[in-house]
Amino acid sequence: MNASSSPSPSSPRRVAVLGASGRMGTAACRAVEKAEDLELVARIGRGDDLSALTEAGAEVAIDLTVPSATADNVHWLIDHGIHAVVGTTGWTEEALQELRTRLAAADGVGVLIAPNFAIGAVLAMRFAEIAARYYDSAEIIEMHHEKKLDAPSGTARHTAAAIARGRAAAGLGAMPDATEHDPDGARGAVVDGVHVHAVRQRGLVAHEVVQFGGVGEQFVLRHDSFDRISFMPGVLLGVREVAAHPGLTVGLDGYMDLG
Repeated sequence: MNASSSPSPSSPRRVAVLGASGRMGTAACRAVEKAEDLELVARIGRGDDLSALTEAGAEVAIDLTVPSATADNVHWLIDHGIHAVVGTTGWTEEALQELRTRLAAADGVGVLIAPNFAIGAVLAMRFAEIAARYYDSAEIIEMHHEKKLDAPSGTARHTAAAIARGRAAAGLGAMPDATEHDPDGARGAVVDGVHVHAVRQRGLVAHEVVQFGGVGEQFVLRHDSFDRISFMPGVLLGVREVAAHPGLTVGLDGYMDLG
């Protein structure tokens, strides 16, 4: 990982959490409170005025809200010079481009949008890009709890994009698939040329399986988050690094030395 840009222990970085009453938000608040180099200065819930962030002197805000609110939140943070670490998914390329344009006029403000904060999930995406160069076929199965609002997940989309980059670098064409009749969509969504299958089931947290197939073999990458605490090291990494990366970064791997 990159060298930390954390402030000295005598002046901890001032952090706010948006979506603080949710499951991820609650875990993030606890993680920030336990970190000696960070100080939790604001907990923002649904309906709370964001002006509380400036009143509290927040330097970084963690957005763990919902897709319908996150874009407005991040625009507000940029306009007020507050770095943003965003775990809310559902961002379109158009919305990301709007952020880039807005950040171009915001001197030194950094925004991280992370499809997944689990270090293992980030590594799986990177490994998937490497493996994609060597196999004829690849498919993704992503599995989440029943209250997740979007499908496919941001992690699955990010993984599919990584696979597509790997295949393009190797000069591979379309994957073999003789399916001609699929009126019910059994083959799943197609993201960047990769079939993605989404499962929503009670008892799950966040899980992804990436299957690669070649002549006479199968290679499988799997990552499982059994508890939301698994996301907290990545959240804290984002909080500590975001000020050192002005502009927009998509994916926690942008803050990690993965080659």
